[in-house]
Amino acid sequence: MAGTASIHPFLWFVDNAQEAMEYYVSVFPNSSIDKLTPYPDESLSEHFVGMTGKVLHGEFTLNGTRFGCLDGGPEFRFNESVSFMIECADQAEIDHYWQALSAVPEAEACGWCKDQFGVSWQVVPAGLDVLQQRPAQIQALMHMKKIVIAELESA
Repeated sequence: MAGTASIHPFLWFVDNAQEAMEYYVSVFPNSSIDKLTPYPDESLSEHFVGMTGKVLHGEFTLNGTRFGCLDGGPEFRFNESVSFMIECADQAEIDHYWQALSAVPEAEACGWCKDQFGVSWQVVPAGLDVLQQRPAQIQALMHMKKIVIAELESA
């Protein structure tokens, strides 16, 4: 059955979903926090114990892409198997997002970085496929942390 169901990412934070939403909307243009539903009274469910003041359901938009999130506790953590790709128009945009999002130096490789909340990002130039057509370009990319377009072009 084909339909018009929308698909958007949903992020499980331990206990800082609101802080993450506020940070992300400060980093990306055309962004907003659209909905914030706090956990109800702890007495309603054993799952709500200790979650007073935390986010039961949040919705936010980053440069036109809709996201959902919640504070779910420590049972699940982000890992590199899922990342969000930011296709940047130029080196200035790469530099902006890299500086804003890269918070774990040991996780940096080939344009991938991890932010202060544990979410992985790929900060890449638009048309990266064109910049890795020659073996020398691929080799140069494999040695980069943040991508430097000029170095890929000259490789």
